[in-house]
Amino acid sequence: MEKNESVNENIVNSATIGVDKSRSANFGKDFLASVVVFIVALPLCMGIAIASGVDPAKGILTGVIGGLVVSIIGGSQLQVSGPAAGLAVLVLELIREHGIEKMGVIILLAGLIQIVAGLCRFAPWFRAVPPAVIHGMLSGIGLLILAAQFHVMVDDTPKGSGINNLLSIPMAIYKGLNWTGIHDGDSTHHIAAAIGVLTILILALWQRFAIGRMRVLPGSLVAVVVATSVASFLHLTVHYVSIPNNLLAAISLPRPALLVSIFNWEIFFDALAIAFIAAAETLLTCSALDKMHSGHRTNYDRELIGQGVGNTLCGLLGGLPLTGVMVRSGVNVNAGARTRASAFMHGLWILIFVALFPNVLELIPTSVLAALLVFTGYKMVNWKIFKEIKQYGRSEAAIYVVTIILIVCVDLLTGVIAGVVLSIGKLLYIFSRLDIKITEHPEKNRTDVSLKGAATFLSLPRIAEAIESVKPTTELHVHLEDVEYIDHACLDTMMGWDKQHRAQGGTLVMDWGTLGTVFRERRGGNRELATLEFRPVHSDEVPTDPKS
Repeated sequence: MEKNESVNENIVNSATIGVDKSRSANFGKDFLASVVVFIVALPLCMGIAIASGVDPAKGILTGVIGGLVVSIIGGSQLQVSGPAAGLAVLVLELIREHGIEKMGVIILLAGLIQIVAGLCRFAPWFRAVPPAVIHGMLSGIGLLILAAQFHVMVDDTPKGSGINNLLSIPMAIYKGLNWTGIHDGDSTHHIAAAIGVLTILILALWQRFAIGRMRVLPGSLVAVVVATSVASFLHLTVHYVSIPNNLLAAISLPRPALLVSIFNWEIFFDALAIAFIAAAETLLTCSALDKMHSGHRTNYDRELIGQGVGNTLCGLLGGLPLTGVMVRSGVNVNAGARTRASAFMHGLWILIFVALFPNVLELIPTSVLAALLVFTGYKMVNWKIFKEIKQYGRSEAAIYVVTIILIVCVDLLTGVIAGVVLSIGKLLYIFSRLDIKITEHPEKNRTDVSLKGAATFLSLPRIAEAIESVKPTTELHVHLEDVEYIDHACLDTMMGWDKQHRAQGGTLVMDWGTLGTVFRERRGGNRELATLEFRPVHSDEVPTDPKS
C-alpha cells in the first residue's frame, strides 16, 4: 500500500514539474515575443494617430488598452489589438465632420454595438463579407494612407479627400526635390523627404539583406532608430513628434451633454460603420492567424465582445478605435508567442516606456513615422492579389476594382457597401441565369427543351414562354440534367402546364439527371408531382415512347 502511494506521489510530482516547465517555457517565449511586438507596435501607434489627425499620445493610449484589456477578454490567444491603419482614413473624415469630442462618443457607441453583436453571436456574419470586397477595402485603405502620408512625409499637410491627396502627389514630390528652398519660402520639405526616403529604403532592404540573427530585429525598429539617429546627429530642422510628459494628459472624458448624441441617427450610422469595418478586419485577422499556428482556435464571438469592451474604453478615455491588427499579430506569432500573455505584456511595455522615457519619442521626426505608414499602405494595396482574384472570374475582379475606386473617390463606407451590393447582384445574376435550348423533331412529334443553370422564379417567364410554345399534341421532354437547382415556382408551373397539355393529348416527360433522386423521394407525398414522369437519363438516351 505504501509502495503504491509512493508511486502515485512520484507521478503527481512528475506531472507538476512538467506543467511548471511548460509554463516556464511559454513565459520565456511570450516575454521575448512581447518585446518584439512592443518595438513594432509603438511607432505604428504614433504613426496611425498622426494619420488620423490626432496627437500620437492617443494612439499610444489605444495600444495600451488593446494590450492590457482586449488581450485578456478576447477570444484569440495570439492576436494583438491596437489602433488600425484601416480605420485611420474614416476617423480623419469623422473628426473633420463632427469634431474630436463627438468622435469619442462614436467610438464608444461602436464598442457597444460590437458587444451586443458578440452576445447575439453575430460574429460569423461579419466574416461573410465577399473576399473581393475585403481585399478591395484593404487595398483602397492602403492607397488612401499612402496618398495622405506621402504629404506628411515631406512635412506638408494632406490635401483633404483621398482623390486630392492622390492627384497632388506630384506636387509633394516636387517639394521634396526642391533643394533650393524657394518654394513657399520653406526649406524643410526636402530635408523631411530625405529622411522619409531613408526610412523606406531601410524598411524595404532590411529583411532581404539582413544577415543571421540580425533578421530577428524588426525592419521598422531599425528604420526608425537609424533615421532618428541621423536627424538627431545632424540637428535637422524638420517636424518632430510631440508627446505629453504624462500619458494621463491624453485622456479626455466625453462631456455628459455629448453622450445624448448617441441617440442621433447620423452618429449611430457612423458608429455602425466603425463597428462593422473594425469587426471585419479583426475577425479576418483571427482567421488568418488560426492558419499560422496549431494552438487554441479563436472564439469569434468572445473576440468580438473583447474588441467591443476595448472600443468602449477607448471612446470613454478619448483614444482611437482599435481592431485586431495583422501586422502586429503576425509578428507575435512569428516571434514564438504561445499564450495571450505576450499581447498583454506588449501593452505593459508601451505603458512603462511612455511613462519613463517620453522625451525619447520626441526625438523621432514626423516624416519617419509617415514614411513607415507610406510603406505600410503600399503593402496593404497588395498588387499581386488582383491576379488571384481575376482567376475567379472577371466579375470578381470588377467588384475589387470598383470597391477601390469608390473608396478613393468617395469614401470608405460607400466603397464597401457598393462592393457588397455588387456581390449580391452577381449572386442574383448567377441564380437567374438559365440557358434554354428548344429542339423540335417533327418526324417523331417530339420537342426537347434543354435547361442549363438555375431554374428559379427569376427565370420563370422564360421557362413558361418556352414550354407554352410547344404544339398541343407534342411529346415534350424537359431536360434538367444540367440544372443545378430548381425551385417550387418552376415545378408548379410545369405541373400546371402538364395537366393542360395532357388534356389536349400531349405528354410531358422530365429528364432529371441527378435531381431525380431528390424529387422521386418527394413525389409520394405530392399528387401533382407524382403525375410527372421521371427519367434519370441523358438527352441522347431518352426513348421516344413516354411509357417505355
